[in-house]
Amino acid sequence: MSTRRRLGRTDLEVTPIGLGCWQFSGGSGAVGNFWGTVQQDTVNQIVAASLKGGVDWFDTAEIYGKGQSEEALARALAAAGKKPGEVIIATKWWPALRTASSIQSTIGVRQAKLSPYPIDLHQVHHSFSFSTATAEMNAMAALVKSKQIRAVGVSNFSARAMRTAHAALQAHGLTLATNQVQYSLLDRNIERSGVMAAAKELGITIIAYSPLAQGILTGKFHDDPKLIAGSAGPRKFLPSFRKRGLEKSLPVVTEVRAIAQAHGTTSGQVALAWLLQVHGDTVVAIPGATKPNHVDANVGAMGLRLTPQELSRLDEVSRRFI
Repeated sequence: MSTRRRLGRTDLEVTPIGLGCWQFSGGSGAVGNFWGTVQQDTVNQIVAASLKGGVDWFDTAEIYGKGQSEEALARALAAAGKKPGEVIIATKWWPALRTASSIQSTIGVRQAKLSPYPIDLHQVHHSFSFSTATAEMNAMAALVKSKQIRAVGVSNFSARAMRTAHAALQAHGLTLATNQVQYSLLDRNIERSGVMAAAKELGITIIAYSPLAQGILTGKFHDDPKLIAGSAGPRKFLPSFRKRGLEKSLPVVTEVRAIAQAHGTTSGQVALAWLLQVHGDTVVAIPGATKPNHVDANVGAMGLRLTPQELSRLDEVSRRFI
């Protein structure tokens, strides 16, 4: 299962597991404070561990600490001795209170933050802006044509918005590569909303973020509910981390753990393996990591093969989250 997967119908190929870099935000910005501050030395270790484990792509964004995540990632890749072109870099344009013209006017900043590494996949972070998805895709297509990026993706787009974006790119002879959405055993909404069906129909790759439900699927918060109280940022206030939320997810966590024990592996690897297998090659995942040992647990999922019976059991026990 560790073979590379093509992003949509583009020429970009990546490992099934990438590294999500939201947590490299320096604890600042509109969404950066969701996580605590990860020091650059630790970032270097996390990125080095990812590369050692076979991961070859990294996902970041403009809004992650106003570019701090992009800069931290670039420094870490340089520290690891990686040259431009040896890894795949995905970043995102933040559309809130902006128009599509901002995509082209800010690409230089994105390139500077990630220097010397080029942007392979540029994504519209969500569908709320002062411009239409068509205008945004026209701007992205111009960046592809000028060779400033290689492919175009979106994030948090509905099935309808995704279809609109794909059609707009087709007018330029391009296709939409990806839609990055929240997806895990504890959040299967895209199966109900039509996003997954549209992705399969159009040949668009789903990039699953929060694939471990921000750590809940590892079972550590069920084992010790007090753990979340000591975590940085607002995550502790989410309903899924409260008593009722943990009770709701317990049957899934219990089944994941039983399968993990049968394979002699971890719950996190089982949860990730389900994502990577249940829809063929349609899904890739970007679990994050705030410690180097988190990476080892994540990359192990690429070598884990679940049986059809195990996939079916996980599907059944998590159906309430569709």
